[in-house]
Amino acid sequence: MYRLRELERRDLPEINRWRNDPELVAFLGSPFRFINMDTDEAWFENYQAHRSEQVRCAITDETDQILGLVSLVGINQIQQLASFHIMIGSKEHQNQGMGSFAIKEILNHAFINLNLHRVELGVLEENQRARHLYEKAGFVLEGIKRQAVYKNGAFHNLCMYAQLKEEFLGE
Repeated sequence: MYRLRELERRDLPEINRWRNDPELVAFLGSPFRFINMDTDEAWFENYQAHRSEQVRCAITDETDQILGLVSLVGINQIQQLASFHIMIGSKEHQNQGMGSFAIKEILNHAFINLNLHRVELGVLEENQRARHLYEKAGFVLEGIKRQAVYKNGAFHNLCMYAQLKEEFLGE
């Protein structure tokens, strides 16, 4: 039903639409900013120039339409770690198992193909739906960064999660 493929230039208009949706961005750790296509094209070019440090995948349906984005960034081969990010683009595609699918697939890629040892993420403390998804996928809450993110005129706590290779593999 869903699949991952590497992000392509043709995905940028849809991603730009998502990144300009204040309601969607409200659940993410970054503040809302207006982002033009030139900025997203530069972001994509930066990704292309630094593919050894990033994996950015489109989450697609059977017609290859992009529905979300899942990424491993800041890949450090010496420390064998990366940071995880996910964004499901439209409300109608949320709560349909896409997030669980994408997490499982990208973690498999991280631990098996890239031989990483640790994948970590930060999520807003009030984003209970995302926290439940991450915990269900095996991420472990390691701590809370107090008032670490400034959004919508206030500081918010950031919950720090990680999953280790042996936890993912059940060793």
